[in-house]
Amino acid sequence: MTYPAARRDPQPDTYFGTEVPDPYRWLEDADSAETTAWVQAENEVTFAYLAQIPFRDKLRERLTQLWDYERYGVPSQEGKLLIFSKNNGLQNQAVVYAVPVGQPLDTATVLLDPNQFSADGTTALTGLHFSNDHRYLAYTTSGGGSDWQQIRLLDMASRQPLPDALDWVKVSGVAWAKEGFYYSAYDAPRPGEAALAGKNEFHKVYYHRLGTPQSADELVYENPAMALGFRIADVTEDERWLCLSLTDGQSDGNQLLVRDLQNPAQAAAWLTVQPSYAFDTSVIGSLGDELLLYTNDHAPNYRIVRVWPGQAADWQDVIAEATEKLEGISLAAGCLLATYLHDASSRVRVYSEQGEHQHDVTLPAIGTAGGFGGRRDDKVLYYAFTSFTYPTTIYHYDPVANVSTVFKAPTVDVQPADYVTTQVFYASKDGTRVPMFITHKKGLALDGQNPTYLYAYGGFNVSVTPGFSVARLLWLEQGGVLAIPNLRGGGEYGEAWHQAGMTPHKQNVFDDFIAAAETLVSQGYTCAAKLAIAGGSNGGLLVGTIMTQRPELCRVALPAVGVMDMLKYQKFTIGWNWAPEYGTSDDEAQFRNLLSYSPLHNLKPATAYPATLITTADHDDRVVPAHSFKFAAQLQADQAGDAPTLIRIDVNAGHGAGKSTQLQIAEWADVWSFTLFEMR
Repeated sequence: MTYPAARRDPQPDTYFGTEVPDPYRWLEDADSAETTAWVQAENEVTFAYLAQIPFRDKLRERLTQLWDYERYGVPSQEGKLLIFSKNNGLQNQAVVYAVPVGQPLDTATVLLDPNQFSADGTTALTGLHFSNDHRYLAYTTSGGGSDWQQIRLLDMASRQPLPDALDWVKVSGVAWAKEGFYYSAYDAPRPGEAALAGKNEFHKVYYHRLGTPQSADELVYENPAMALGFRIADVTEDERWLCLSLTDGQSDGNQLLVRDLQNPAQAAAWLTVQPSYAFDTSVIGSLGDELLLYTNDHAPNYRIVRVWPGQAADWQDVIAEATEKLEGISLAAGCLLATYLHDASSRVRVYSEQGEHQHDVTLPAIGTAGGFGGRRDDKVLYYAFTSFTYPTTIYHYDPVANVSTVFKAPTVDVQPADYVTTQVFYASKDGTRVPMFITHKKGLALDGQNPTYLYAYGGFNVSVTPGFSVARLLWLEQGGVLAIPNLRGGGEYGEAWHQAGMTPHKQNVFDDFIAAAETLVSQGYTCAAKLAIAGGSNGGLLVGTIMTQRPELCRVALPAVGVMDMLKYQKFTIGWNWAPEYGTSDDEAQFRNLLSYSPLHNLKPATAYPATLITTADHDDRVVPAHSFKFAAQLQADQAGDAPTLIRIDVNAGHGAGKSTQLQIAEWADVWSFTLFEMR
């Protein structure tokens, strides 16, 4: 392979007396002419290589056929209307519809069509927020995959847009109260400042009154002494309590403050409910003078507590901590609906508002249930259920009768009975027992020759649970094995499992993944020549680290939008928010730990690395593309083997959320083509 020339800057960085080369730092400037030319040249090499794969077009055609099915989102009742989203199949973005409750869905009218937001379908709808009286809808959009959001307003009576336009919104809710709402934003970038790469500092909370310009919004909270951290506002359904979640960019939890909006004497006073940054604490809702909290305070598997603001030290258990992780909770239809994880699969239990167990929800299989949201006076709720070969199905749920009925089931060209999913448990390097889901066609021969796609995440308390993916279905159709281990660092077994994969224990995550690969080989599923390893974002870091620590472990490496430069990640956009998870190079001990596994800094010259297809996008302002750019340039310089090391850079796309159907199909077709071609 002949790769584009990449200039090397010999000037190193120095950390605690240690010089660390950073020869491709110029690629951090995504807007420079030199970087733009390099991106174009790299894409030309990559797409020329992909174009010569003889079955690429057939895979894209089949993937397009599979993708072309009608699918619904979880509905919500807003006043007298049922609101739901639907994608007819190949629409770039799902369309939002409204229909009077009780009327046939085919009489629904379009409320918002994100496909009309931009000519190429790359502007996504990222949130719907109805006022409590259902008169107005605030909706958020994101262009080109960016994390920057815009808030726009719709009058629900006339269905006409309001002139209100709010920009530079990021990491924010929309919390309605009286004649407006609370939201979070940053100051607009200064002239010449990079909007997609600049460090985001001094997050603020504002209150916006309908019909006024953003410049007139009331500043509700800021901390001029604390540049880092998020400040996120919420309001309870009765509009009594304004709740403020505060992070500090250094700890893994949040402080929680509240204001009593219905008490004029205290309307300006913040009451501290959770003073510590050490725990995750959020408000579920209010019952008059009481607040219900979801917290891991002295409960690594989470619990529900009752608290009286002003008497915050007096916490009472409503639902005590269990042996399984309480993954989610909602206060709706006069109930508390609790979703637990049992070995990474959902279990849903219904409690009274006082915490008395009523019944369990019967789910159709081992898989993932999500939804169950609503208002306290709702009579029915909705949820989605999915598993690896069980396409996402929407259910209507009566919490009093404990009866689920199918609301919408998709028709997909898949026969679940043709496949089998098993869960195995294997020992990691230190003996820790780790679970892994394995899905494949029935009758698979355990001869060590099956193409296998090993995907994981392993971080940020994120639980990876069973879910249907039409893209992965194509892999299974081709006789591939899908393997998904639940590594430490995730949230599948509560905070203790999470902390076991955080700094300084991040190597545990990599050891868990390596052991998963070795288990697949030892049990006859595959061999190194037929193994692909994959992950995105923090999972991209995982893949980048594995291929530098154990380059012989696999044939194909697929790091997507990965965090590859562990010494500088905190200097871009909201990267500083990951410091509790990783540690930073600003601390000497943490620097030494980061340097030991940072993918960019552990590539070695004259090494045979696996066939690699790095994927990223030019508008990714969460994990800026410089991570992937620099890693690709260094990898191409160091590759001593015959395997290609390519980078595929999407244009006008971001970290992944809201990516258009067209872009998703094109990317997955290339990923599968590359993977199967390299395993031939």
